[in-house]
Amino acid sequence: MPGVLRTSPATPSEAPVAVIDIGSNSVRLVVYENGGRAPLPIFNEKVLCGLGRGLDRTGRMSEDGIGMALESLRRFARLCPQMGVLEVQAVATAAVREASNGPQFLETVRNECGLDVRLLTGEREAEVSAGGVLSAIPLASGVVADLGGASLELTLLDDGSVAERISLPLGTVRGNGGESIGESREAIQGQLEGLDWLPQAHGQSLYLVGGSWRALARIHMDESGYPLHVIHHYALEARDASEFCAMLAGWPRPRLESAKGLRADRLESLPFAAVALECLVKRSGAGQIVFSANGLREGCLYEALTPLEQQIDPLLSLCESAARRMGRGGSGGDLLAGWIAPALEGLVPDKLRQAACHLSDIGWSEHPDYRAEQVFLRILRMPLTGADHRERIMLGLAVASRHAALRGTLKRLGLSGLISKGERRQATAIGLAMRLAYTISGGAVSVLEQFRLERTKKKLVLTGPEDAHILVGNTVQRRLRALAAHLSLDHALRLNP
Repeated sequence: MPGVLRTSPATPSEAPVAVIDIGSNSVRLVVYENGGRAPLPIFNEKVLCGLGRGLDRTGRMSEDGIGMALESLRRFARLCPQMGVLEVQAVATAAVREASNGPQFLETVRNECGLDVRLLTGEREAEVSAGGVLSAIPLASGVVADLGGASLELTLLDDGSVAERISLPLGTVRGNGGESIGESREAIQGQLEGLDWLPQAHGQSLYLVGGSWRALARIHMDESGYPLHVIHHYALEARDASEFCAMLAGWPRPRLESAKGLRADRLESLPFAAVALECLVKRSGAGQIVFSANGLREGCLYEALTPLEQQIDPLLSLCESAARRMGRGGSGGDLLAGWIAPALEGLVPDKLRQAACHLSDIGWSEHPDYRAEQVFLRILRMPLTGADHRERIMLGLAVASRHAALRGTLKRLGLSGLISKGERRQATAIGLAMRLAYTISGGAVSVLEQFRLERTKKKLVLTGPEDAHILVGNTVQRRLRALAAHLSLDHALRLNP
């Protein structure tokens, strides 16, 4: 099929799915590889139509904005079948639901583009956006804040369940409060003051969704010299974020224009976004700010899953699909993870062990001299969900250590301060255990079913059948010894008749 590389025709469950988001500032098409638990986006196109610009003054979407939106939607509607998309979800938000000409616009979209657009109420928009965050950060507690062009959606989460939600008429396109920062701050504070439930997030996380806040994260990364430029799950102490926002809101335009990572279309919206975040931190009492790459569009896909599918861990799902895509016909990750588990039980996080085993073979085609570092860098920059930055580094280090030791790489990349020495040892232990398993099996992990790896109080024991002695030569014994030494244990090899 054009645009999507496959070895065989897609079945409906494997086919790409698309979400068209008709927002107050932009109209966007995102095509995902499938509709699974943690699908990767394979196409992403945004057009800045500004449907919400001037909405407060006129009560209508502008004709110029409508014209740009219709042109984009015609293209998206034509493009999706060419990419093999079998399912398209189209949603519209604040500008369309508030504008007096919104119903007419939706009718035109239906007639001219063949798209049946779902118009979300403010509360539904808040719920769906929160679902996007939960798709990446299960059991999140705190407040999800989605700042768009014409509205700010707030959702209070309690261990993954929606407790409260609201949509406020605050947005980067509306320009609430006029031109001055003081007027914007007053307008935002006035809206937040009436939310009695917002302080329930005191000490918890504030999960930020929206392009303006992602732009703010990029600037903070650059200004602070943060070494890992991955927006998803970038976390800040709330006090630090508030102080930075207060400073950024006062930057003159030339200073904003000089900021790295800031696109021209975000220049106008960033001061408002900074003030909004500052006010939210103060009103909620949140202890931590977490930026989320997942939001409304991912929430649309998440809501389409069954409750059982939603319970699947997103990191493990993504790693398993990555193994199928990049490994040699699948990694045998579940078998491998189960085999090394008795040696590492209670010493390393179970999810990290399982995720690393799924990704254990993605570096098979790299040059042997560079394989460890290439695998580390690939995982470090992979679009992972279900893992924070610390876990991302640990996962990369674990899989890299299955090939070779990374000497000086963390320090050279400035990552040493993001994980502790204990966490490095945990990741290395997983890597050494996988290295032993691959040495025994030659990559045919089913061979491991003949052997057991167990840990006692003082010893790491590899047990196998007597007739398998040919598989446990000097190299296997050397790697058994290395893993045992890393765990501060003696080692033993037992071949039973």
